[in-house]
Amino acid sequence: MSRAKLYLHKKKTRRLEQGQPWVYAGEIERMDGEAAPGDMVDVMAANGRYLASGYWNPASQIRVRVVSRQPEQELDEALLTARLEECRAYRERFVSEPDCRLVYGEADYLPGLVVDRFADVLVVQILTLGMDQRREQLVRALVAVFRPKGIYERSDVGVRRLEGLEERTGVLYGDCPRYVDIVENGIVMEVDLEEGQKTGYFYDQRENRASIAPLMKGWGARSGIRLERRPLAELPEGWEAAAPAGGRPDGETALVPVNKSGKPVAYPLWDGATVLECFAHTGSFTLHACKYGAKKVTCLDVSEHAVETARRNVERNGFADRVEFVVDDAFQYLRRQVKGKDERSARAEGAKGVDTSRKLEEGGRTWDVVILDPPAFAKTKGAVEGACRGYKDINLHGMKLVNEGGYLVTASCSYHMSPELFLQAIQDAAADAGKSLRLVEWRAAGKDHPQLLGVSEGHYLKFAIFEVRSLG
Repeated sequence: MSRAKLYLHKKKTRRLEQGQPWVYAGEIERMDGEAAPGDMVDVMAANGRYLASGYWNPASQIRVRVVSRQPEQELDEALLTARLEECRAYRERFVSEPDCRLVYGEADYLPGLVVDRFADVLVVQILTLGMDQRREQLVRALVAVFRPKGIYERSDVGVRRLEGLEERTGVLYGDCPRYVDIVENGIVMEVDLEEGQKTGYFYDQRENRASIAPLMKGWGARSGIRLERRPLAELPEGWEAAAPAGGRPDGETALVPVNKSGKPVAYPLWDGATVLECFAHTGSFTLHACKYGAKKVTCLDVSEHAVETARRNVERNGFADRVEFVVDDAFQYLRRQVKGKDERSARAEGAKGVDTSRKLEEGGRTWDVVILDPPAFAKTKGAVEGACRGYKDINLHGMKLVNEGGYLVTASCSYHMSPELFLQAIQDAAADAGKSLRLVEWRAAGKDHPQLLGVSEGHYLKFAIFEVRSLG
């Protein structure tokens, strides 16, 4: 039986010809032949020219998800295996650690499929009808290519309902413990496969987390600490841990940090930053800050469960003495700190109308580096206006708490929030806060989340590092 053919309207071929992987209902003029939901169909231009092949779902606004640009290819076990082999080769070339995203849907030419590897377990999300119908073939192909000890499904996402599917979770293959340890940038982290967000962990910020390394040192001078060469006989016990590398060339003296009083400093993290991580989830940025030399980190999340996981991650990496944990709403916490800071400044400046007999508000803390990595504020187009206000508010309060010349690290994972809108919200916040921002770094998702050029849906993550200074 020949495959059904979909003919597009005459002026609706441009998107597909430019690499778009979806065919929408409004782009289709007619269908020749019959196709059951999930079947492969050929997509044709109005003049009969072949364009692509993909699986069909009449219940979705995305009628066809493109699988191939070659006619007659079927999304069977052989093609699934071949595509997964390509995914494996790509990650081996560009990702230095085995724990990563192995399959990223359309960008890996496997629409409707996400696969993350956590140690010896694969976690899959099957998001579409066409991929769901090939579940058994998919599992066999995953086992053949990646040789996991277990495969766990986390298809507990609302987008499945748009495909006429129910949410599903559970073991698909082998042994799947609830908790596994992964390694990211040399840091060991616990992942909850059953209850963790999305597939259990957010791999997309891997390179972005590593990019904060230069921000974590170089702060000793703010505390009046300077480097001086001193005779070895005068140095206190343990001075080697605090001394910079290469500071002992002649065997008689050493270059060591000294405080304002001229006393040698033995604390090895004397040059480290103070850091606030908001929306910390399981503490990934906190862990990286500690690894790269932060002196003190405040790790904040509204979820007590997430904070407890972050606490375990911090302890297993030996950073417990440097991290404090806060369970609170990030918006409210930042506002309290700003309010306390403003009140202390007003009292210090002797501003008129300030009641100095009243007890000071709580808060008023500031940090060298403030990190904001919130969940998506705009999950639909209609939510963009509110998201702009949310991003402006959170960044406004965040940058107010950055010490002069410190850094704001901020991100948005809202697809509907374009880079231009995100930067505008931050610029508006800076104007209201009286701050000058210097862009140090602008990044997107990591290499295990490839993007198809021209497919804007894949460009969801925005990540920026700004130096923060006062205008006045």
